[in-house]
Amino acid sequence: MLNTLQHRITQHQLLTDIRIQLLHLHKLLLETERIRYEQVRGRVSKGELLQLLIKHDQFAWLHHLSELIVQIDELIHADEPITSEAIAALIADVQSLLTPDEAGNDFAVRYDAAIQRNPDVVLAHADLATLLAVAARD
Repeated sequence: MLNTLQHRITQHQLLTDIRIQLLHLHKLLLETERIRYEQVRGRVSKGELLQLLIKHDQFAWLHHLSELIVQIDELIHADEPITSEAIAALIADVQSLLTPDEAGNDFAVRYDAAIQRNPDVVLAHADLATLLAVAARD
């Protein structure tokens, strides 16, 4: 019983850690995209930025990352226990999405460009990649 409970706590903590790092990465990517937007169109307020994030094509690529964060929230708050298979699938989805590729899909291309522009994105990516690699081994 204790072993099962400890395993569930460990899984919950892992998902929470991944979520926190994804949120940090999302914030950095949003900031990078905001700067690019403002260079062309001028300053925007926080309210305007939220509307841009929701509706503007330039920010649409970030929705994929938002969806992963929501998926984690749903796993964390689900009534049933989190399966190892669900965690493995989530880790694979995150790793797949966060593969920068200048010749890949829209997200991969924009993510690659953000990594090229912002060293903080590089560091956040590395931290998340390390966490995911350790989690995938366990």
